[in-house]
Amino acid sequence: MLVPRRQSLVPRSRNQCSSQRGVAAVEFAIVAPVFFLLVIGFIELGRGLMVQQILTNASRVGAREAIGLHSTTAKVEEMVTEYAEGASVAGINIEISPSPATAKAGDEITVTVSVPYADVTWVPSPWFMTGDLEAESTMRKEGFE
Repeated sequence: MLVPRRQSLVPRSRNQCSSQRGVAAVEFAIVAPVFFLLVIGFIELGRGLMVQQILTNASRVGAREAIGLHSTTAKVEEMVTEYAEGASVAGINIEISPSPATAKAGDEITVTVSVPYADVTWVPSPWFMTGDLEAESTMRKEGFE
């Protein structure tokens, strides 16, 4: 009958313990930069998606304001800017086509909101997400003519 061998209760030598700690330090030095890069990348991707959703909602707010009967370009820009800045996104560019004041009932009014990604990133120099984030909403002018 085989009897399982008991492990020795004698502690390991100091040389064995310190070499294992050295191996762990080297493994951490190799894995840590990749891990932190992935974490920062996920955070940046999440931030980009959040800003994109804010721009979509801001363009929708602007389009809803633009289709009103007595709407003006200035009022639409004010509403879009107020929404975006309320969500901590500043420096947006707004395009409204055609002007809400001159559009006739039934005309489509498009509000486009964009912001350079460099203005909303939390990383000092973004290298994987460049260009502009943009959202567009189109609605028909209200009224009868």
